[in-house]
Amino acid sequence: MEFPLPPVEVLSWKLYPGSPTLSIAVDTRAAYRTANSAFGDFSRGIDKNLSRLAHNLIESVFSMTSETTHASDLEAVQLNEAAIAPQLTTEQYQRKMQRRKEVQQQRLAERTVEKGLVIVHTGNGKGKTTAALGMVLRSLGHGYRVAIVQFIKGAWEPAEKQIFSLWPQQLEFHAMGEGFTWETQDRERDTQAAKAAWEKALSYISNPEFRLVLLDEINIALKMGFLTVEEVLQGLDRKPEDSHVILTGRSAPQALIDRADLVTEMTLVKHPFREQGVKAQPGIEF
Repeated sequence: MEFPLPPVEVLSWKLYPGSPTLSIAVDTRAAYRTANSAFGDFSRGIDKNLSRLAHNLIESVFSMTSETTHASDLEAVQLNEAAIAPQLTTEQYQRKMQRRKEVQQQRLAERTVEKGLVIVHTGNGKGKTTAALGMVLRSLGHGYRVAIVQFIKGAWEPAEKQIFSLWPQQLEFHAMGEGFTWETQDRERDTQAAKAAWEKALSYISNPEFRLVLLDEINIALKMGFLTVEEVLQGLDRKPEDSHVILTGRSAPQALIDRADLVTEMTLVKHPFREQGVKAQPGIEF
């Protein structure tokens, strides 16, 4: 299988004994999108099991940039895919899992850096804020202080604000937006609200007492031009070394993605609002 990419390196794998060899050209993060699209046409003409295995391999390999990938990471990907081959005997499976355990121990030993992270949740799919709130909950469980600043929500009371009020000593929660832009219809007012939210956010980002700061839907404020990416990047530079900042919202600018340590893109596959006309529901959307 060939991809129309300028290769950085070519990885060749047999997904399981006797399978065809799969060669993948690893380039930048953008290469994944091109490869995944090309693979869609390719996969329709091959065995269903091989198609699934190869797709998982592409997903795993392209999630790692070639310049930072350890050999143990690549071996872990290969072992994960080989372990689900249908014709493996029990003994073969046990040997692969034993090796997988050894590789995992090696991977953990290779990771020695401790640092606070800049985390971006973006993409058109649902779940960006939801995933971030899960990290908030974990941080609260560890006893850390957390701050949430919401840049769009504010015209209504989000349910998460009510439940997080159970942690008054650990959590600061500020819903400072004025609602969707098509509701406010006032660009100047929206800009002033975003700037006020950003000033509030800066007070927490630079405060070493707060281990996690969530800037909910700040990417929308950036997309609409209410804030500049330059001022946000400068603000992130004020973050203490061991604290984390999460920035959510679709259309994250490339400069922010480049600055971040962890970026997840939520992909829209199906949505009941669009396909079935199902309205937003409490507990799911708000």
